[in-house]
Amino acid sequence: MPANAANSTSPRDAPKAAAWHSLAVSDVLSELETETQGLSSEVAAQRLEKYGPNKLPEEPPVPAWRRFLRQFNNLLIYVLLAAAVVTAALNDWLETGVILAVVLINAIIGFIQEGKAEAALDALRSMLALQAVALRDGHRVTVSAEDLVPGDVVLIESGDRVPADMRLIEAHNLRAEEAALTGESVPSNKARAPVGEEASLGDRRSMLYAGTTITSGAGHGVVVATGSTTEVGRIGEMVSRVIQLKTPFLTAIDNFSRVLAYAILGIGAALFAFGYFFRGYTLDEIFLTVIGFAVAAIPEGLPAVITIILALGVQRMAQQRAIVRRLPAVETLGSVTVICSDKTGTLTKNEMTVRKAVMAGVRYDVAGEGYTPKGRITYEGKDEDAGDDGPLRDMALGAALTAEAEFRDNEDGTRLLSGDPTDGAVVVLAEKLGLDRTALRAYRRVDRLPFESDKQYAASLVESEAGRFVYVKGAPERLLGMCRAQRQRDGSSDELDRKHWEESAKELASQAFRLLAVAVKRVDADAEELSTDLAEEGLEMLGLVALIDPPREEVKESVARCQRAGIRVVMITGDHALTASAIAGQLGIGDGKRAVTGQELDGLDDEKLEDVAADCDVFARASPEHKLKLLEALQRRGHVSAMTGDGVNDAPALKRADVGVAMGVKGSEAAKDASEMVLADDNFTTIALAVEEGRAIYDNLKKTILFILPTNGAEALVVIASIMVVLTELPITPVQILWINMITAVTLALALAFEPPEADVMRRPPRDRDEPILSSYLVWRIVYVSIVMGGLTLVLFFMMLERYGDLELARAIAVNTLVAGELAYLLNTRFLWAFPLSPKRFFTNRAVFVSIGVLIFFQMVFTYTAPMQLWFGVTGMKLEHWGYVILAGVIVFVVVEIEKAIVRIRAGRKLQT
Repeated sequence: MPANAANSTSPRDAPKAAAWHSLAVSDVLSELETETQGLSSEVAAQRLEKYGPNKLPEEPPVPAWRRFLRQFNNLLIYVLLAAAVVTAALNDWLETGVILAVVLINAIIGFIQEGKAEAALDALRSMLALQAVALRDGHRVTVSAEDLVPGDVVLIESGDRVPADMRLIEAHNLRAEEAALTGESVPSNKARAPVGEEASLGDRRSMLYAGTTITSGAGHGVVVATGSTTEVGRIGEMVSRVIQLKTPFLTAIDNFSRVLAYAILGIGAALFAFGYFFRGYTLDEIFLTVIGFAVAAIPEGLPAVITIILALGVQRMAQQRAIVRRLPAVETLGSVTVICSDKTGTLTKNEMTVRKAVMAGVRYDVAGEGYTPKGRITYEGKDEDAGDDGPLRDMALGAALTAEAEFRDNEDGTRLLSGDPTDGAVVVLAEKLGLDRTALRAYRRVDRLPFESDKQYAASLVESEAGRFVYVKGAPERLLGMCRAQRQRDGSSDELDRKHWEESAKELASQAFRLLAVAVKRVDADAEELSTDLAEEGLEMLGLVALIDPPREEVKESVARCQRAGIRVVMITGDHALTASAIAGQLGIGDGKRAVTGQELDGLDDEKLEDVAADCDVFARASPEHKLKLLEALQRRGHVSAMTGDGVNDAPALKRADVGVAMGVKGSEAAKDASEMVLADDNFTTIALAVEEGRAIYDNLKKTILFILPTNGAEALVVIASIMVVLTELPITPVQILWINMITAVTLALALAFEPPEADVMRRPPRDRDEPILSSYLVWRIVYVSIVMGGLTLVLFFMMLERYGDLELARAIAVNTLVAGELAYLLNTRFLWAFPLSPKRFFTNRAVFVSIGVLIFFQMVFTYTAPMQLWFGVTGMKLEHWGYVILAGVIVFVVVEIEKAIVRIRAGRKLQT
């Protein structure tokens, strides 16, 4: 072994990783200072010391206690903790315990729902093979995949997982399943010949990549990259670098909480100064009064209600087979403006299917999808069954007898393919024509030539009762050069019409079909060996089969539904541009003609990339970097993005997206762990349902906030009015305020979580991600209702206090007046614009009536049980007192509906019934 090859301690400066595929084998070996017999054990050990093990770098995981404490880093939680401090200052340890329990529940739910970033990296690490066969000291040895180094020569064969990025030295019938990296729906043919330097990942036939699987053949190659420098390693680094964006709703909640907190502090300080300096309150009196204002203004129950609403949304989505891994993603789906979808396995079935067949003088349409052997075969353009057409059966028979594919039936009725997807498709075609496994047993395969990329065909020598035949299946351009004749529909044979076949192949290829030609010839009855000379001469062309990975049947309507909702659907795939644009056209994505390739994207600066991302809906031959850059370009333009995917190559983009949506059945663990939502049925249609649910959840969250805040506003106004008129006793005490906020308001607010989607929810455009939770109109509504409810509470308090001179009775009536106003306002809030008492709408949410019943029960306990009277400082009410309370509730309902009607008239909205 030459010294400069085997005994060098490390490779010289290697060319950039993207160039290995373009170099000749001799140049690669020279650059890596190795040779075809591999490295010596000594050099391998030295390189292992220099470059480190062949595994992805592991960062220390974030301790669980730190992840738990992070759940408290939220302004709303700070507000709740402030409320707990206030109640503790009032020596009300019961309410302090309740508030702290709410904080703890919020933290536990967040802790459980959040996934660790390391989970995605762990899944990527698992993709490296555990063992590998390498040449060391000129001998074959089995080594741990972690011990491979650049310059090692590794042997691989069918079924192996590729242990490192490798430049092929030799390849024999070698094919690799690279869908997880490239998006290709069929295995890639591999060869030792170099390809162009600008070739995309899916076109680098001279390379094997770590984590992919060998589906057929054998070969050996030299390791050019290990660990984090491999393609899968680069994806892992991208995942770790990606910054997850805060959801629009959390951003809006943070902004709202910040404004609310500052407002409470500012108004509290002003009230303190006003009462102390201008109203003659003592320091203790004004301090306790301002505490009462703070307790009144803080919506203690709001964070818990928001968390519960999101959790209920998670449950509803799970029933529709959408598994949400992070709570805020439930709502974010409702604000999505663009869905960036992978093609293979997401928009399509990832099951190759024969759709057309062509013979001399006749064409056929093949119905059915995937690997289910069901589907009618008709003459093209006619509703005439062609299943008994003899020449067509001969062509399907020949294709099946040269295929290397088998199916296994699963218990759930699906079929699992073992072998090449293209071979699986022609086996299914034969089954549709009645040539099932039993029928094929009548043909004995004497010998075969497996598919090899340099030959571009596979062949079988077959014996039947009619004699011995050679069937050949392969690339049309290759088989045309091997055929002299063609089979006619009536079974006769005539001279090959090469122009007919070339024009047919060109037409079908333009429709993004993958094409196979099938040919046959009779041989001597004593032929035992199938040579290339025998297979390549004197063939009779039987026909062409056109295959495609078909779109899912239901996806076209789902895409249209998203588009009607103002959501743009973009396809980003690693597949060829022609295939991508054709599938996109069938689904209504883009114009079906234009697809921008990854190579075109490489030459664009950020501004031009944003323009292309905004204008084009189909991107092909896209690498993981391209997917990530396109997402970032769309986000810079203000889009709220969802990214669907199933492969390892999708993980960085899934993590970066506002909502990452992974496929649950065929998705990789890396994709699932980087996502916010997993589709249990791998069905794009589920996304449309999830978007609708997300929009409904946002509506319900907005309604909940709109319902809770007027209660706080009314309570705060009562306290402010008390300071203004120098009351020595508050109409409602802080403890009574906490009862209203934490018990009654939450009870009623939860009913809004069960409101069904409104009729126009999928006809609205997505909301602006910068839109505040409360528009100026909704702020007006809150102020308006706060004044009405607070005013009625003060009027009844003063009236009852003057009439009866009983402070506890007056406070009991004041508390129940506020609660009655809440109950009436709940009915108003169920519909932002529509009249709530319409028979079509009134009974659509049974939870409303349950919550009203629960609320009435709680108020009876509050008003009439001795322990509650003692704790809260109230006394029992008579029937006449309830008449005033009920009247106050009716007034709230009527004045709010009058205001809604006026707004509807001004806005030109019709009364919804």
